[in-house]
Formats: sequence, C-alpha cells, structure tokens
Amino acid sequence: MTVEAVSETPAPVPAREVLGGVRGLKKHFPIHQGVFRRQVGAVKAIDGVDFDIFRGETLGLVGESGSGKSTTGRTILQLEKATAGSVTFEGTELTTLSTEKMRKLRPRMQMVFQDPHASLNPRMTVGSIIAEPLREHGVATGDERRQRVEELLSLVGLEAKHANRYPHEFSGGQRQRIGIARAIALNPDFIVCDEPIAALDVSIQAQVVNLLEDLQDVLGLTYLFISHDLSMVRHIADRVAVMYLGKIMELAPQEEMYAKPKHPYTQALLSAVPVPDPDVEENRRRVILEGDIPSPANPPSGCVFSTRCPMVQEKCRVDVPAFRELEPGHWVACHFAE
Repeated sequence: MTVEAVSETPAPVPAREVLGGVRGLKKHFPIHQGVFRRQVGAVKAIDGVDFDIFRGETLGLVGESGSGKSTTGRTILQLEKATAGSVTFEGTELTTLSTEKMRKLRPRMQMVFQDPHASLNPRMTVGSIIAEPLREHGVATGDERRQRVEELLSLVGLEAKHANRYPHEFSGGQRQRIGIARAIALNPDFIVCDEPIAALDVSIQAQVVNLLEDLQDVLGLTYLFISHDLSMVRHIADRVAVMYLGKIMELAPQEEMYAKPKHPYTQALLSAVPVPDPDVEENRRRVILEGDIPSPANPPSGCVFSTRCPMVQEKCRVDVPAFRELEPGHWVACHFAE
C-alpha cells in the first residue's frame, strides 16, 4: 500500500489592517509682509506625503529639526488644517469633516505632547487634568469618573493620592506619565507621540518608552512615534519613515531600514548613531553632510536633498524623484536607489 504525498498550499499571509493613512498631504503656512499683510510666500512644512498606518503597529517618524515631523502629526489629528491632500481614519476622510463630526471622532485619536511642563495646566490638579477629556465628552460622572482617574494613574505607574497634587510637584518623567494618562483616558485607538521623551533626562526616557510599549500591549494602541532619536526609534518602532524638508525620503520595516538603508539621507543619519562596540565604531564609515537644511520657505528644485547629497547628479536638481517601492514594504524617494 502506497501513501501519496499530499502537498498543502500554505495559507496566504493575511493583509495588515490599515487604520489610517495620508495621501498627497501638504501643509503650507503663509508668509505675510507689508502694511496690508499680503501673502508673499509660504513655508512648506509638509509638501506631499504618503504613507499608511497599520492597526496595532508603531510607525516611527524621524528627521532633523524643521523637517515637518510634528506638523505631520498635528495635521493628521486635524489640529492643523491641511492645505491639500487626504487624511483617512478607518476609511473616513478627516479633512472634510464638520467640526461636530470631528469632535465625535476625537476620543479615538489622541496626542502625547513633547513638553510635559507646557502641556499641563498648572492651575489644575492632576485628577482634574486627567478627568478633563472624560468631562468634555460626557464619559462617566461622580464616583465613576474618580475611579477611572485612579485606574489611569495606576496604569501609568502613579498612585491614587497623586490626583490631588499639581503638575509642578512632579518630575519631568512623572509629568509625562500624567500626559499619557490623559491621552488614554477615552480608550483611543491611535495616539500621536510627538517627541514624548525629548524633554526628559536620558535615565527617564527608557522608562517612558517601556510604559508606552506596555500600554500598547494592554490596550491595543497604534502609535505614530515622532522623534529625532534614532536609537530609541529602533527600539520601539515596527516601521520607520525618514522625513526631510517636508517629504518622506524612505519608509521601511525597522530591521530592514537599519540594516540596509537605501536613501543617501538615511545612510547619513544612521552613520551618525553611536554603536556600543569599540571595534565597529572605530572602523565604520561615516557620511558627513555639508551645509544646513534649506529653508522650507524656499526649498530646492528637483530633489529637496540635492543641495546636501553626496551622490547628487544633474537629474536630481531638475526632477522630483518618485516615491517608489523597491522591495515589498520598502519605499524610497531617490532616482538612483537600488
């Protein structure tokens, strides 16, 4: 008796669910001059950005100061109105929503701000600060609201007695925990973390990042993690997008981005990240960029990186490179990337 081998076709890998995304997103701030305040130009903070955010992931957004990272996060949440382009959340177009409909979506999209000192009202107790979104959206009352505040404090590693204190009585790391508690108060699906560790001591940064990761596991959160700290982004992000002068230069899974960066700008950024191995650090090649980042009010023609790129050619100064997918999930805006 012979047994025929049965070849089983492997089940297809399920496509990741897209929670939100942007297409052709632009945000230009007008420049006015003269007595009559006529517009004479515009600061192109975001100038045509495309990416998706998958449910449950952490998308890291990195780049130099002034590259448009924070403006991208604020525009996605409609804290800034887009000049052009599309922002969707679970298939709903946000840029055309009325104020009333946007308000109903607000509980599902929140933000953790960069400066925990400036983002907390010094005249309100911690309990009032955390309860404010609950009160604004009519969620829970009286004892229920008090219990929810205590539960949130516990989730971020603080004690119930802290509810009666004021922000100035806490350290920077504790204040950021309060900001995180406020952000998760309404059980959001999506949180923009706008450089949440930039204003903190190095010794505290890892604690806050670990807290964000723990909350993501427990609550099923999706993050857009904005930072200029490439080492920390490598630790927390599933995918990484590199931004320069209002445009996305490269977007790839975290491991692939750090192992095989394809855009010259990404290569320069990663070459500046210290490696905790003296032998590797001594022998590796660094890419030194010359000059400063151009003004977003007057970006270069062609590729915006052409004025600083060590591999620049004449085509780069004339033609805007397409944002193309070189490998599955690995997107690059460069004429000569392979």
